[in-house]
Amino acid sequence: MIGVLGLLAGMGLLIFLALRDVNIIFASVLCALLVIVSNGLPFAESLTQSYTFGDLGAFTFAGRFFMLFAAGAVFGRIMGESHAATSIAMALVRRLGAHRALWITVLACALLTYGGVVVFVVIFAMYPLGLRLLKEADIPKRLFCGALALGAGTFTLTALPGTPSIHNVIPTLKLGTDLFAAAWLGLFGGAVMFALGMFYLERERKKARANGEGFEPGPRDVIPDFAAIEKDVPHWAVAILPLALVIGTILTPRLLTMADIGSGSELLAFANSQPILWPSIALILASIAAIVLFPAVRRAPLHSMGLGTQDAIMPLMATSAVIGFGGVVAQTGGFASFTQAVVGLDVPPLVSMFAAASTVSGITGSSSGGLQIFMATMADSYLAMGVPPEILHRLVAMASGGFDSLPHCGAVIAMLTITQLTHKQAYKDVGVVTVIVPVVATLLTTALAMMV
Repeated sequence: MIGVLGLLAGMGLLIFLALRDVNIIFASVLCALLVIVSNGLPFAESLTQSYTFGDLGAFTFAGRFFMLFAAGAVFGRIMGESHAATSIAMALVRRLGAHRALWITVLACALLTYGGVVVFVVIFAMYPLGLRLLKEADIPKRLFCGALALGAGTFTLTALPGTPSIHNVIPTLKLGTDLFAAAWLGLFGGAVMFALGMFYLERERKKARANGEGFEPGPRDVIPDFAAIEKDVPHWAVAILPLALVIGTILTPRLLTMADIGSGSELLAFANSQPILWPSIALILASIAAIVLFPAVRRAPLHSMGLGTQDAIMPLMATSAVIGFGGVVAQTGGFASFTQAVVGLDVPPLVSMFAAASTVSGITGSSSGGLQIFMATMADSYLAMGVPPEILHRLVAMASGGFDSLPHCGAVIAMLTITQLTHKQAYKDVGVVTVIVPVVATLLTTALAMMV
């Protein structure tokens, strides 16, 4: 009983500290110590193995995924400093009009994240332009947060096939699948997330206007002028080329194999055997192409790439720390009982899989952390039940992206900090589009998978 209470206390404390903006790395170590002591786990072994270098260790995860994090951050830095990200958003402004600020934000963020730009970079790149759009359309900042979250943190990360996001890569390591696993399910689930999310945001926009609620800048907000921005950005058709190169590189082995051209099958075998390295290569090639294309980063390319690598460190370590905490939790009797109870539920395997992945992601406040823990501790059970690896890949990736975005989620806290809003002001909208909408979409996709 003490062990279970200690486990619950450790998880509750992690959520509490995250909500209080305590450094997540420190918080994870503190909470891991609480779980270790209360459950009577071997002290030294738990810290040096379970937390750090075990299968779910923080440094095991960091070492495994460093290349992907670094490549994504370098690409994001170059797309930001070259103003290519701004160019894509500005093109949408000209096409749709500033009054469609929410649509523009969602579409621009989706293009950037599906092309491999990391979420934090997208938020920083979109925020200045978003302020201008919000002022033009007189839309509350809280809805801009919702649009940022929908475009950058939902369907492009977990649902759409081919994305180089870590959420799409983690299942490949365990299941031997590729980034396009169960593509039809991903397309369906992504479409549902986008449609429901936009329906909610547009409904809230109309309600805000009817209630006289409009745009109010934060104390540190600097609203740029469109004319000044446009002078420094490349043409949108050029700006989008690096994004297309990322997806094109990931697709090339499949296309060559389908066309029976040259050594396509060998290249596909290499890409499938290197699920972390191959998307990393795609991102590096796109970064080099962007340096060639954009004069703004051509003057000091190594400096920009170095800063991008530095950008990767904190998100990587924060995610790794949460996974290290999960590595300790996974050694407890309480977690073993939870695993047995969920896997043994008298429901279809895909339904219990959804419950398991959602719960673990909610506990850790991290979709990638929850996904990694699920793959290490529960995936074999569902494969043994006969769940096809491709379907398990897609559905568990989508399931991890629901309850992860509860108020203690690091990405949510970072976004609210950047936009100068509080949980009270903006979390309702963020929660609807990043928790309720993905959960509904995943359940509908799961139902579809069970019918075919």
